[in-house]
Amino acid sequence: MSLTPPTSRGEVLIHSDVMVRMRDGVHLATDIHVPARDGISLPGSFPVVLERTPYDKTGIRVSERSALDPKPKTRQEIAAYFVKQGFVVVLQDCRGRYRSEGDFTKYIGDTEDGFDTLQWVVQQDWCNGKIGTFGISYSAHTQTALISLQPPGLTSLFIDCGGFANAYRGGIRHGGAFELKQATWAFKNAQVSPAALDDPLILAALKAQNIEDWFKVMPWKRGHSPMQCVPEYEDYLFEQWEHGNFDDYWRQPELYAAGHYEKLRGIPVFLMCGWWDPYAQTTTDNYTGISRHSADTVSMVLGPWIHGQRSVSHAGDVDFGPNAVLDGAIAPDYLALRLQWFERTLKSDPAPPPPRVRYFRMGGGCGRRNAQGRLEHGGSWHSAPDWPLPNMVLTPYHLHPDGSLKTSLAQEVDTSRSYQFDPAHPVPTIGGSVTSGEPLMFAGAFDQRTNAQLFGAHAPFLPLAARADVLVFQTEVLTQDVEVTGPIVVRLWISSDAPDTDFTAKLIDVHPPTVDDPSGFAMNLTDGILRCRYRNSWEHPQWLIPGEVACIEIEPMPTSNVFLKGHRIRLDISSSNFPRFDVNPNTGEPEGRAQRQQVALNTVWMRPDRPSQIVLPIIPAQTTT
Repeated sequence: MSLTPPTSRGEVLIHSDVMVRMRDGVHLATDIHVPARDGISLPGSFPVVLERTPYDKTGIRVSERSALDPKPKTRQEIAAYFVKQGFVVVLQDCRGRYRSEGDFTKYIGDTEDGFDTLQWVVQQDWCNGKIGTFGISYSAHTQTALISLQPPGLTSLFIDCGGFANAYRGGIRHGGAFELKQATWAFKNAQVSPAALDDPLILAALKAQNIEDWFKVMPWKRGHSPMQCVPEYEDYLFEQWEHGNFDDYWRQPELYAAGHYEKLRGIPVFLMCGWWDPYAQTTTDNYTGISRHSADTVSMVLGPWIHGQRSVSHAGDVDFGPNAVLDGAIAPDYLALRLQWFERTLKSDPAPPPPRVRYFRMGGGCGRRNAQGRLEHGGSWHSAPDWPLPNMVLTPYHLHPDGSLKTSLAQEVDTSRSYQFDPAHPVPTIGGSVTSGEPLMFAGAFDQRTNAQLFGAHAPFLPLAARADVLVFQTEVLTQDVEVTGPIVVRLWISSDAPDTDFTAKLIDVHPPTVDDPSGFAMNLTDGILRCRYRNSWEHPQWLIPGEVACIEIEPMPTSNVFLKGHRIRLDISSSNFPRFDVNPNTGEPEGRAQRQQVALNTVWMRPDRPSQIVLPIIPAQTTT
């Protein structure tokens, strides 16, 4: 296929909007950046780095910045950087987005489109047969979507903050609940859809919607949602929402890399994510899954970052110190990190491979507020030969009816704590692993106290622990430091008078009182949720029998934190975390279509034969590097 007339930028020649044909005849707009001198492309072929994106191949990503230069770079600047190092860079708009043809269905279709794109690339004279893929978030998902078809030329992957291991476990659903960042994303991105950009009336209709008002009247209905004037966005959103059971929909390769890891055997994969990112779990799941088939070709970096903000030292209202950024700790900067990876994997650079696992262990700071008003929690970088860390000791901390959290079992018989969960008054989201949630929810670590700016909060603005529907369990003040690094499991024995309900769990580092925070600072670390109908099987939901006691498991995101001497380890149990997750109506109605609500009486049991507990991955002292 002939290229469009190129534009020259010194050492880079750009062929813009090359319309690459897919197997169904749809053409995807593709920019090719090739090495040049004096406006003429250099002879020969080169390794290729490819990004497929729904966010405009000519646009700016706020994540493309460094600690020294906080101004985000354009995609053309990123491409020029790699071209000058001897790569061809290919950037492509995903189907139905910006300049590409076709209809957009979020995530679905990127397997075939990705394969067809790579197949086209390897046939071009400027490609030497080696292709590396890169990108963050959605552009990470497009990479794992490729692997099931084993496209020609795929030689290396750099997957940042995404790449669904299993979108049912994290990214679209979590513990059976629906992640409402999908709704806020759909609303924002419908406004830059071809339909909205081509029709001022559609754009005006979207901009007239107040997303906060819409979230106050959930559940939504098809044809009566803020995306009703852009049906393709409303349709895919409800399709995700209504697929509550794990079925063939969730096994599509775009959503389920876990079913295809063996096809990555021998292909180097770099994984990166932040503790405050909704894809932390999918990142560690990808690492462990790929490692089983190709242990020597996968590397992973986990930092104290919100989505894509690897060059910022704070997340929410907490700062982790100047060494928390990627820059200078893992590589000179993000650009250099990717260049190092592709030089080694696409050009056979003899540089030694990076450590298998590098992670930032949060904690160790002074606990005071800095000049920006953020809590100084601190932290440090460590490396490990594998994940989970080989030396971790899975340690149960048991819930006791008096609100204590101990390594010893509760000895009382018939002990429990109950609360009423009213879906009309859910527990508001305060921080956590969130992205694309603005203006309703924000990622990171915060004191678990409500305020007037918090969506869903009401006066008086008290700590979440003061709510009657939040059960709090905490240790005594620690007499020595305790490091927790790895996957977290919360195992509860529960009962309810409703046929279905949710249970949530949140791990908290309780800082002692200071002059800056006289009441202390309850810092959220990680949280999770389970919809009880899925307690025994994702595929086959099973209703609760009123009064019957059942065992459930909640899997919060992995984390790494040292609880300092003088702090407390705390676990909060409730039944909602809104608007991060959709609210269970407690009626057992079909997912995404419920129209009734009822109050549930939920109970957590604690006794020797019903040992409700959080299992923490404890790292023995003096064993990390």
